[in-house]
Amino acid sequence: MDAEKLLATFDDKIDREIRIEPKDWMPEEYRKMLIRQISQHAHSEIVGMLPEANWITRAPSLKRKATLLAKVQDEAGHGLYLYCAAETLNISREEMIDQLLSGKAKYSSIFNYPTLSWADMGAIGWLVDGAAIMNQVPLCRASYGPYARGMVRICKEESFHQRQGYEILLTLSRGSKQQKAMAQDALNRWWWPSLMMFGPNDDASPHTAQSMKWKIKRFSNDELRQKFVDVCVEQAAILGITIPDSDLKWNEERRHYDFGEINWDEFWNVVKGNGPCNKERLDARISAHENGAWVREAAMAHAEKKKRKMEKENLEKKSDVKV
Repeated sequence: MDAEKLLATFDDKIDREIRIEPKDWMPEEYRKMLIRQISQHAHSEIVGMLPEANWITRAPSLKRKATLLAKVQDEAGHGLYLYCAAETLNISREEMIDQLLSGKAKYSSIFNYPTLSWADMGAIGWLVDGAAIMNQVPLCRASYGPYARGMVRICKEESFHQRQGYEILLTLSRGSKQQKAMAQDALNRWWWPSLMMFGPNDDASPHTAQSMKWKIKRFSNDELRQKFVDVCVEQAAILGITIPDSDLKWNEERRHYDFGEINWDEFWNVVKGNGPCNKERLDARISAHENGAWVREAAMAHAEKKKRKMEKENLEKKSDVKV
């Protein structure tokens, strides 16, 4: 088929909600957009383990420690699913990791903020994972098959993470004055970075329109951000803590909450690598990659040894058949 017919077939599948699979022809720009989005998502899951791992050894109880450890392990698994999905687009995991460690590839800006108290574990679960769910549930219907299928399990686990975080804040908000103050302080610090997680406003987003046309994304950044705000206002009321936005108010005409202007200068500054923990996060990943080299080498050596053994056994079986 010529390029025109291939493109027409591709567009028809998109229009009819038929998922694109790795064996299918796809425009090069579609492939590149998926690699950028899926690899960035994978990097975010891996780097996102760091702020929470900081509190595993300092959790206030054995139960809290076990659930936080389970959550961090889940994030590692999410990164694995997503790297596997991206590999179906003809890019190696090694190349994606190199892009992350060199600073060429980005990850979610939210993970470049420090975790200063145990209440931050609650705020991350409630707000950060809550924002992730808002963004990722529609991805279960993404036009690319491996990505959409991987997101189904990821979203189920993220839902657990969100509830875990909310329960931590609920416990603190019903505790002593000091504990409620911790919960409020965590909300004050994580609210605006959480709103930034959805990306720039639609008119400043270079990828949103095309991504929605190809049905990778189903909602724009601003639509998802608005849904997130509407949900969180009601949840904050149950917690009895205040969202740090003096402009937040119900708009009867729109049937949504109006909210204040995001500090986009801060957002872009963090994206460019100048956030509070950008260097710390990247240094930690580089160190882990270098210190884990022997594990990767051992695994490859074991796989090669197992392959040779199987090849030898197959040859011996063939010889026995001939005899």
